[in-house]
Amino acid sequence: MLFDVYGPNALYQWLGLAMVLVLLILLNEFARRTKFGGCFMFFGVCGVMTVYCLAVEIGAAMGAEWALTNPTHTDMNSWFHYAKVYAATAGCIGFMMLKFSWGKIGRAHWFKAFPFIIVAINILIAVVSDFESAFRAFGTTWVSSEGVTLYGGWHNVFNGIAGIINIACMTGWFGIYISKKRQDMLWPDMTWVFIIAYDLWNFCYTYNNLPTHSWYCGVALLLAPTIAGLIWNKGGWIQNRAFTLSMWCMFCQMVPMFANDSIFAADSVNNPNVNLVVSLLALGANIAAFAYIMYRAKKLGVNPYKQEVFVGTKDFREAMERRADTAYLLETEPASATPAEIAEMVAYNDLPADGKPGFVYVAVEKDIETPQRK
Repeated sequence: MLFDVYGPNALYQWLGLAMVLVLLILLNEFARRTKFGGCFMFFGVCGVMTVYCLAVEIGAAMGAEWALTNPTHTDMNSWFHYAKVYAATAGCIGFMMLKFSWGKIGRAHWFKAFPFIIVAINILIAVVSDFESAFRAFGTTWVSSEGVTLYGGWHNVFNGIAGIINIACMTGWFGIYISKKRQDMLWPDMTWVFIIAYDLWNFCYTYNNLPTHSWYCGVALLLAPTIAGLIWNKGGWIQNRAFTLSMWCMFCQMVPMFANDSIFAADSVNNPNVNLVVSLLALGANIAAFAYIMYRAKKLGVNPYKQEVFVGTKDFREAMERRADTAYLLETEPASATPAEIAEMVAYNDLPADGKPGFVYVAVEKDIETPQRK
């Protein structure tokens, strides 16, 4: 038994899980399908959340009773929650820059490494939080600034290590593509191997450190992007993950009562022995994923970070088949795009669906002058 969801409120707790899962899937579709949807969620809603949280914290600093007792101030005041919401939202905006080719940065080859960097930052935020629990109370408990009792111990250490290994499991940093209608930023090399390892690690993190939220952010929030990424949005899992994570974090900052105090609230059993078993599973999964990635890299004779290692696999091919036609990209590329930027886009977009082991684009003069917009 991982969660206390078998009592008098069990029906509401399971209903809450289903509602959060469905709403996250639907909101992700709203945010990914149009430029308006993405801008509304990650500029508009995030802006409203920021103003609201600033008002609450300023009011609390001034001693206002309404602010001091506000759940945003009492239940969501840790460094982790604020770091997570803005890091996730930064990822969403960066992914939009890539898929819409916004500005010179959005079209720059080096910026294709941004998804790796921002995901690594998000993972490291959680790793630091895990190690914080181990440092504060190894073998005992401590109470967070939000009033949550947490256990510290080897489970935090093991899962922190799993998170670091998970960063090393992200391959093909520069293999970033744009889907049809510019709906998604695709990362084809991020296949089920990484997704499963990540989900187990992140579930363990929430289970270790967010026992009052793990039912939702450790189950529904992980299932939403994974369902989309493995069924209808192949190659778009990391975008799904960033979008749903940002939206959930914004919701929790403004309405923490839903997961904490409502009839839908559900806690984990918060047992250090259970935490240890879960952390060992997460660590084992990430070690296995990393070993498999190194095996494939050696087999193909490639650098797993500069080149893609899952070329030729079913998931990789299905993701690559979702790329926009080169003609469409040429038509919708901003007028400010340089010939070199267009040439690079064409070179990557014209790769076969099965990929090309060890492919690295190097601009040459003849490439720069050939591609033309239609």
